Amino acid sequence: MKSNDSAALSKVPQVTLAFWIIKVLATTLGETGGDALSMQLQLGYAISTLIFLGFFLVTATAQISARRFHPLFYWATVVATTTVGTTTSDYIDRTLGLGYVRSSAMLLLAVVVILIVWRRTTGTIAVDRITSRTNEGFYWAAILVSNTLGTALGDFIASFPSIGFEGGALLFSGLIAVVAAAHFFTKAPEAILFWSAYVLTRPLGATLGDTLTKPRAEGGLDLSRIDSSLVIAALMVVGVALIALAGRRSRAEPTSA
Repeated sequence: MKSNDSAALSKVPQVTLAFWIIKVLATTLGETGGDALSMQLQLGYAISTLIFLGFFLVTATAQISARRFHPLFYWATVVATTTVGTTTSDYIDRTLGLGYVRSSAMLLLAVVVILIVWRRTTGTIAVDRITSRTNEGFYWAAILVSNTLGTALGDFIASFPSIGFEGGALLFSGLIAVVAAAHFFTKAPEAILFWSAYVLTRPLGATLGDTLTKPRAEGGLDLSRIDSSLVIAALMVVGVALIALAGRRSRAEPTSA
């Protein structure tokens, strides 16, 4: 009974295939949405980062203040981390001039440090059951930095002319498939596999978003960043609603004696 109560009070969704599909949509939305402000509306990376940071603080406050898992708060916070990650990474790489390699190395180190401190502080790295404020704080810190890292990795790989955006999407899809295979066929630590996949879904979303919106001369489809963001956001809302509806139906079904 105790474990059931813990699951009921968890502030994050169960890690399923549906979770990863919504996550990829969220990371793609983060790329198109971040670029919509910084590039299409020409607000620049610094101002766009401040705007999305404000969005993140609002959504994170709602998420952390909630007493139970709320799909809207959770996924809005994930989207906020991806948009902040997009503009922050672009600011570090381009405005500050650190470049993709140095920024990726710094962000990777930051993710590792967060996970180590998290483990030392709480004794475990939770991935699908978050029931304390301490774990939730580490959880969102890791997500924010990992999504920023993923943006830098996606842009770095896509910068190679022989790979491009579509090639980058295929590469990161393949790496995610390797992590999935490790999950099913090895005894690798679940927390390591989860965060590996979490980092990799961000560059996958970044390359997918760039494939949709970059000019055709650069290998993209030249679609509007704002229109693409609205369509992806609508797909996310439908997906989250369907998952929530399925969950309610399963809870409403009578249990067998």
